[in-house]
Amino acid sequence: MKETEKNKPNQVNLVEDNRSNDLRQSPMMAHLQDALEKGTDIGHYGRLTFAMIARHFLKEDELIRLLGNQPDHNEDEARALVSQVKARNYNPPRRERLLEWQSQQDFPICPNSDDTGSCNVYAELKFPNGIYENIQEFYEKQTGDSEA
Repeated sequence: MKETEKNKPNQVNLVEDNRSNDLRQSPMMAHLQDALEKGTDIGHYGRLTFAMIARHFLKEDELIRLLGNQPDHNEDEARALVSQVKARNYNPPRRERLLEWQSQQDFPICPNSDDTGSCNVYAELKFPNGIYENIQEFYEKQTGDSEA
């Protein structure tokens, strides 16, 4: 009995899907990572987006190295950004938030924003279960607050 329970999929994962543990399987994240590796300025919200998502897939040193490769942004600033994102336990942003942020800077965070199916990291990437639990709690609080 215990062996069977042990092999059951986690209840948070309701269905098997095609989401990936490879950050580069998200076209948006591959776009951001490529720009970071080239030293292209991806803007404040691009860096924030990358940190909020990539921290679940890359080692911290690699994340800081990439973010520290920005014009006018060094390793200390990158370390501070990563530290802030971790301390506040920011959830990865939804597509709507990404597009809002993108409108406030020059660099396109979402490279194909006209495609409504693009830049949805929740559909593309498999995050740790705690992320989905945090999101569920957030929406439950929002629903409870609006009904009061």
